[in-house]
Amino acid sequence: MAKDGTSARGPARGRAKAPPPAKPVLPAEGQGDWALAACARVMRPLVRLALHLGVKHAQLDSLLRGLLVEEAQRAWRVKGVEANLSQLSLATGLHRKAVTSMVRDTVERLPSSEMSAPARTLTQWLRLCTDDPSRRKLPINAGGPGPSFESVAHEASRGNVHHRAVLDELVRLGMVSESNGFAALEADGFVPARDLRGMLAFLGDNARDHLLAGVSNTEGASHPAFLERSVFAKGITAEDCERIHQIARTRWNALHHELAREFTSACADAPKEASARMRIGIYAYYEESPPPAPQAEPAAPGARTRRRP
Repeated sequence: MAKDGTSARGPARGRAKAPPPAKPVLPAEGQGDWALAACARVMRPLVRLALHLGVKHAQLDSLLRGLLVEEAQRAWRVKGVEANLSQLSLATGLHRKAVTSMVRDTVERLPSSEMSAPARTLTQWLRLCTDDPSRRKLPINAGGPGPSFESVAHEASRGNVHHRAVLDELVRLGMVSESNGFAALEADGFVPARDLRGMLAFLGDNARDHLLAGVSNTEGASHPAFLERSVFAKGITAEDCERIHQIARTRWNALHHELAREFTSACADAPKEASARMRIGIYAYYEESPPPAPQAEPAAPGARTRRRP
């Protein structure tokens, strides 16, 4: 056990046993401060990323204003009402002129990770390897009795993307190697580390759905509540952190293949009009606690300090 103890986050989840979620009743006083404090914790890593990639305050400010308007519109539409300018201005705190000038940017600058044929192909291939490790190397073209990269890519993309294009992308990302008519797996998961745009797409999609689960549970909007739990500890060594990290990786690999099999089966059996989407993930993070801020040395007795004019 950690020196400071360990804790588990989140109520027990079980669709058969979970009680109806109770909407939290919060006093008006302090509620806004609590929400801002939670937003600060969520936004701090995003601000770190923005600074690292050269995003400036004006760009973040414009983004936040646009999101405020869009989410206010969504909230009204849930009620079956198309909000007018006054309602949007009141909900967001933005001036009517600012709301009027907002034009939703419909250009999607990041690919959707859910629609990635390479990601689906690699997941399908990894599932085959779970049953037979020798399938980490496959003939590129179909023709023999066993599976091929072509057949795996065709099934994963439902024939919408040519297998050669999928293979070229996986080779470019360093996840697959190609030699003498064979393709070989070089990765244990779809992590496009060589592609910043792809990494940002997965960051956005994964973090968005994780937060949506937590927000929905906090609002009491989901019944039963979504699975959103964590276990954490403080006061342990970095070596123990990495050891436990590897345990989580190993357990996730087994669960990942089981879930991928279920998703594949569900997609194959789903009617054409089916439109629901689902994302299940896991994360781990650890760091050394930052050193305390240096304390200013007290002035010596009798010392005089100059005050700035």
